[in-house]
Amino acid sequence: MMRPILYVAITNHGFGHATRTASVVSTIQKLCPEVLLILVTTAPRWLLESYIEGDFIHRPRAFDLGVVQGDSLTMDKPATLAQLRDIQQRQNSLIASEVNFIRQNRVNLILADIPFLAPLFAKAANIPCWMMSNFGWDLIYRHWGGEFITIADWISECYSQCDRLFRLPFHEPMSSFSNITDVGLTGGYPRYSAEEVRATWRITAPKSKTILVTFGGLGLEKIPYENLRNFPDWQFVIYDQSAPDLPNVRKVSGSKYRPVDFSPICGRVVSKPGYGTFAEATKLDIPLVTIPRDDFAEANFLLAGIVNYHHHQIITSQEFFSGNWDFLRQEPQQPQQSQPLAKDGNEAIAQAVIDYFHSL
Repeated sequence: MMRPILYVAITNHGFGHATRTASVVSTIQKLCPEVLLILVTTAPRWLLESYIEGDFIHRPRAFDLGVVQGDSLTMDKPATLAQLRDIQQRQNSLIASEVNFIRQNRVNLILADIPFLAPLFAKAANIPCWMMSNFGWDLIYRHWGGEFITIADWISECYSQCDRLFRLPFHEPMSSFSNITDVGLTGGYPRYSAEEVRATWRITAPKSKTILVTFGGLGLEKIPYENLRNFPDWQFVIYDQSAPDLPNVRKVSGSKYRPVDFSPICGRVVSKPGYGTFAEATKLDIPLVTIPRDDFAEANFLLAGIVNYHHHQIITSQEFFSGNWDFLRQEPQQPQQSQPLAKDGNEAIAQAVIDYFHSL
């Protein structure tokens, strides 16, 4: 058999889509080392390399944008609309350019999370497009109404041409897709032992008083870090370099230690609603503290998911931004469902891809 070639298109919004897809791609590479991976995304290479240990081709291209944001919770809808209209106008040239690349490189299959033009690339190149996600961008834009409705209709039509969807947990119905396979949680695994992480980062607090604070690649302005002074015998692992240098704060920089690598030593994760953080915390049984996001339709499905399947605290924006963070002294709530979620999403998607290659 000729070397199988997988073209992986990743939505250009934050880091969550890149890390969850990279976790799946890493599993594909481990199970089928001969596969040639082409990752098509503007996510930085260092981020992809922090999940994928082997070689891959990085093709920095943007076919969507998600939402233009100032930080993890602040959206710029007019700028988002303008950029979406620009993509719509350039649709034919974007398709022509990628189809040329796909043919030249003899790609066998597209796996996408979840740029809406990817099924059109596949149709024009006469190969399948499989997608993976817990939501489509048509859901997000339709929720905003007004001029976004016609954009959402266009995107739904693109998604309808996808050959197969791997629907992740915490999902919306994703009714634009006709062939849906439900899979378990995806995400990375810790690379280091608890002892190694504790020693490297001088973590001496017990697990119940060690808290991971992570707001993804976009960060968050105005986190009330002064509240951490109220917890002198606790320790906080934070990825925000603008956080104050408090004695109980460990600021993480560089790409060697990912948020998931701190999971074995943390008693809780404080985060915005985001699939990647929610999935990794649920896989590793670490309680979550989060806040609602009324303007982002995916958030309602994520919150419903952790209420059903994970130990959680959903606090108000007022409690987070203006309170004293006493919620950390309260016990998380139990999940409402007794049946846990499957945790084999990486493996299920990877095996399906490899089975497809073997069928060629």
